[in-house]
Amino acid sequence: MNVIGIVGWKNCGKTTLASALIRELSSRGLTVNSIKHAHHGVDVDQPGTDSYHHRDAGAREVILAGGQRFAIMHELRGADEPTLDELLARLGPCDWVVVEGFKSHSHPKIEVHRRACLSGPLHPDDPTIIAVATDYASEFAGAGSDLDRFDLNDAHGIADFILSSGKL
Repeated sequence: MNVIGIVGWKNCGKTTLASALIRELSSRGLTVNSIKHAHHGVDVDQPGTDSYHHRDAGAREVILAGGQRFAIMHELRGADEPTLDELLARLGPCDWVVVEGFKSHSHPKIEVHRRACLSGPLHPDDPTIIAVATDYASEFAGAGSDLDRFDLNDAHGIADFILSSGKL
């Protein structure tokens, strides 16, 4: 299983790039899983549903299964948030995992940075960032960094890069 991260500041395009990269890799016949980190409370279950009642009653895990998909809801019940490595171990077999978020983990990452982002780029302080995708990529030429740089909309080029990169 190969892992590539998509990191950046809030509202700078991480989900857009992660989705485009998943679509591009999948279109090449690769199996792709994803992990999305959220800094806020996440709840995919609604009060009043049967699965909600199961969780509310104290179940640690509830699997909600149907003809199209299934979801596993795991209640932490006071335990620490799982690490990225723990979450990766729970995934089914695949060729690639696209991870959105988990900035502080040591997996290889592509930073998304838009001109409109209020905060500066992450890559100067993060050696695990191997490339940058921006809406101003052409301005990075000669900027003193050896990072590969891509236009934010170049999912095809970014996929080519990660599939051929010796950095992963």
